Amino acid sequence: MMANEAMVKKPVTNGSVALFGDDLDKGFENMTQQDLALPFIRILGQLSPQVTEGDSKYVTGAKPGNIYNTVTNELYDGKIGIKVIPCYYKKDYPEWSDRGEGSAAPVALHAPNSPVIATGKREGSKIRLPNGNYLEETASYYVMVETKAGGYTPALITMKSTQLNVSKKWNAMMKTVQISDGKGGFAVPPMHGVVYNLSSNLQKNDKGSWYGWVVTQDRILETKDKSLYLSAKGFSSDVKKGSVQTRADVEDKIIENVPF
Repeated sequence: MMANEAMVKKPVTNGSVALFGDDLDKGFENMTQQDLALPFIRILGQLSPQVTEGDSKYVTGAKPGNIYNTVTNELYDGKIGIKVIPCYYKKDYPEWSDRGEGSAAPVALHAPNSPVIATGKREGSKIRLPNGNYLEETASYYVMVETKAGGYTPALITMKSTQLNVSKKWNAMMKTVQISDGKGGFAVPPMHGVVYNLSSNLQKNDKGSWYGWVVTQDRILETKDKSLYLSAKGFSSDVKKGSVQTRADVEDKIIENVPF
C-alpha cells in the first residue's frame, strides 16, 4: 500500500486546493508504509517528559491524562478521548534489561508460545528470566486514529500491566458486536469495520494511581465510509504481511509509571 493510501483525509475547501490542482498527493509515489514512522498513541502520566517543563520533550499545555501522538505531537483531552478503528491485534513478550542496563531497546521479542516464557518467574506483571532480564506481556493494537484535522492515519496502541484487563474487555467487546447478515441472522463485522472511542481516567490499586484507558464502542462503519473502510482494511493487510515497521514503546518502558 502506498503511503497516501493509508491515510484518509477530511476534504479541505480552501484556497490551497485550487492552488495545487492536479498536483495533489504528488511526490509520494515511491513512499510506502515501510517508509513511515508509525506513531504510538499513549496516555501521558505524571512522569512523562511531555508534561515536564524544561525537559527536551516537553509539549506546551500537556498534562497527565492527555492522549498523545508521538509523531505529530498532537494532544487530545483524555476525558473526551479519540476515535480509533482497530485493524490488527497481536500479543507478544518483549524481553527487557532492567532500567539503566544495556540498550534502551528490547533485548528480544518473544511470541506467546515461546519456551522462554516458561523459564521465568512471575514478579507482579513481569516475568523474571534466569539471565536477569524480564518479559512484559504486551497487547498491541494497530489502529487508524482520527486526527485533529478530521482524517484518519495509522498508529499503534500498546497495553501492558494493569491495562491488560482493559485489553481483554476490549477484545471481548469486539467479538460481541453484531450486525444483520441480511438472511434473518447475525454476523460479527470485521475488526476494522467498527469505530471505538478511547478516553482516559484515573485508575488506582493498593500500590498507587495512574491514568488508564477507557474503551467504548462509537459506531459501525457504513456504505458512506467506504474510503475509510478500505484504508483500514489495507492497513490491516499490510501489518499482517509484515510491511509495517514497528518498534517497542521504549519511552513508555523507561517511564514505567504504572504501579506493579
